[in-house]
Amino acid sequence: MNEKKGVDTMFNDMIKTIKEKQVDLDNAIAEYTGAPVKPAMDVMETEDDITVKTDLPGFNREDIKIDLTEDTLEITADFSKQTEEEGEEEGVTFHRKERRFGSAARTYILPAKVKIDDVTAQFKDGVLTVTMPKLEKKETFNVKID
Repeated sequence: MNEKKGVDTMFNDMIKTIKEKQVDLDNAIAEYTGAPVKPAMDVMETEDDITVKTDLPGFNREDIKIDLTEDTLEITADFSKQTEEEGEEEGVTFHRKERRFGSAARTYILPAKVKIDDVTAQFKDGVLTVTMPKLEKKETFNVKID
């Protein structure tokens, strides 16, 4: 039985690592193709809410757009304003230019329906936090077995 538990742990660790690297892979593909970057996202659920935290470093509040349905969240952000402001400077040679400008987008299918009118969003220190109260609480009932 311990051998099976060890294999399960190893398999779960591999899956976790693959999921963690998926964002890096998506961003590398986006950089190569010019597609929007997929920002890192945490999704947490309690009995009452779903909370999504998304990393959007370097963006301004005005650059971010949130589209929401009862069961889908879409976050888009556009760097185009900063790109114009921080364009190539005359007489300056870049020895390294790694900061990315462009756009970021992420769509997530929510694990439960939410009350759209009660959703709140905060943007602080490059992290967008969207808190969505659930439309219905899941109830469990004891079923008597005859």
